[in-house]
Amino acid sequence: MKKIVIIGSGFSSLSAACYLAKKGHQVQVLEKNDSLGGRARQFKKDGFTFDMGPSWYWMPDVFESFFGDFGKQVSDYYTLDRLSPGYQVVFGKDDLFPVEDSIAKIAARFEEIEAGSGAKLTRFLEKARINYDTAVKDLVYRPGVSPLELVTPQTVKKVVLFFTNIRGQVEKQFKNQKLRSLLQFPVLFLGAKPESTPAFYNFMNYADFGLGTWHPKGGMYQIVDGMVTLGKSLGVSYHTDHGVDKILLQNGKASGVRTGKGIIEADVVISGADYHHTETLLPKEKRAYSEAYWDKKTFAPSSLLFYIGLDKKLDTLAHHNLFFDVDFDAHAGSIYDTPEWPDEPLFYVNLPSQSDPLMAPKGKEACFILIPIAPNLKDTPELREKYCDAVLNRMEALTDTEIKSHILFNESFCVKDFKEVYNSYKGNAYGLANTLLQTAFLRPKMKSKTIDGLYFTGQLTVPGPGVPPALISGKIVADFIE
Repeated sequence: MKKIVIIGSGFSSLSAACYLAKKGHQVQVLEKNDSLGGRARQFKKDGFTFDMGPSWYWMPDVFESFFGDFGKQVSDYYTLDRLSPGYQVVFGKDDLFPVEDSIAKIAARFEEIEAGSGAKLTRFLEKARINYDTAVKDLVYRPGVSPLELVTPQTVKKVVLFFTNIRGQVEKQFKNQKLRSLLQFPVLFLGAKPESTPAFYNFMNYADFGLGTWHPKGGMYQIVDGMVTLGKSLGVSYHTDHGVDKILLQNGKASGVRTGKGIIEADVVISGADYHHTETLLPKEKRAYSEAYWDKKTFAPSSLLFYIGLDKKLDTLAHHNLFFDVDFDAHAGSIYDTPEWPDEPLFYVNLPSQSDPLMAPKGKEACFILIPIAPNLKDTPELREKYCDAVLNRMEALTDTEIKSHILFNESFCVKDFKEVYNSYKGNAYGLANTLLQTAFLRPKMKSKTIDGLYFTGQLTVPGPGVPPALISGKIVADFIE
C-alpha cells in the first residue's frame, strides 16, 4: 500500500483517487478552494443554481464505463435526461436549427437545407462512429509515452485522417455554411480551430449527433457528488481549503506536500491541478518544461462567463443555445491568430432551468452565458460590462424578448478569475488544444521526467480537454503508477 496525495479535485483527480483506492492505496485529495470539483463547482444564489464550468454532458458511455469499473451504474448516483433538442443554433432572427435526438431527424433537417446532404450526413456519421470506437475504446486509454501507441491495425488504415483537417473534410462534402458550422462546432470542445484539428477527430460529430446531449438532474455537480461518494466508500479522504505551496523532495523523489495547514507525507504525489503551476511548486532546476515551452504551446480558449438570475422564463430558447449569427472565422481569428477581444463574438447560452426545475425558482430562469476568448487578454470590469451588454442586446433582438430589465443579479468570471481561482496558465479555460503536434505522446508527460514519484493528470496531459477525457486521464495515471 502506498500513501498517495492528489493535488486538486477536478474530474481527473476524483477519477484517479477512486481507481487508486480500489487498488488498495491510501489516498488523500487536496483542494485549494472551499468546495470540491475544481472547475466543475456550483454557484448558488437566491434559489438559483449554476454549474460554474462544464455544462455539456456528452459521451455518456465514458461515464457508464467509469462507474462500471467499480460495479456501479450512473443511476446509482444521479438521474440523466436526454435533451430534445440536444441544443439549438441561432443563425439569425427566426432562423433556428434545433439539433434533435436522433440521426434520422437531424439528417432530415440537413436535407431541407441542402439537397443530398441528409444521405451524406448519414455516411459521414457512420465513419465518425467507427473513429469514435477506435478512439474511445482504445487510443484514448494510452499513457502518451510513445508514438507507437497510435499504431494499431485500425489507425494504420486511417493515417490520412491525421494529416488532413476537420474543416477540409466537412467543406468537401457540404456546401451550405450553416451545415458546415454545425459539423465544425463539436471540434471547439477540443480547443482548436477546425482547420488545425486532425480529421480523425470527426468522432466528436458522432458523440454529438449519435450519442446525444444529456443533463444530470440538479446539474453537472451531481457527477462530482457521485464520484466523491464513490471515493469515500473506497476509503478516499478529501480536504478543502488545502492549497499546496510546495512539493517536497527527498533524495530526488517526491515525498509529500506542504500546505497552509501543514506537511502531508506521501510515497506518490499526483497533480490534477494546472501542470505549469504545479511545476512552480518545485525547485527551478527540477522543472521539466521551461517557460518558453509553455509560451509556444497552443492553448484552448479562455472564457468570459456570466451567471444571471432572471425573474422570467425565456421560452423561445432551449436548454443549450449557440449564437452563430456572426462570422465564425473572425471570432476564431481573434482567439488563435491575433489574440484580442472579438469585435462581434459568438456566444453560448445555457438555460438549465428550461428542462430542470431544480435549477431556478418557479417561473424564473438561470441564465449562464459563455463567450470564448483568447487566453491572457486584458480583463477589466469595464470590458466585462461592455460584452455582457452586447450579447444581451443581440439576444433580445434575435428572440424578440426583453431580458435586461428582468435581471435580478449578474455575476461574472473571466481571465483574472481563472488565474486566481484555478492557477490556470494564462487564464485558459480548457487546457491544451488538440492540434496534430499536441496529440497523445506530444503532450506534456504524465510521469515527471525529473522527479520519481511525481505524476500528472488532467487537461494539460493525455488524452486532452473535456470531462470524459478527464475521467479517462484519471484511470490512465492510476494504471501508470501501478
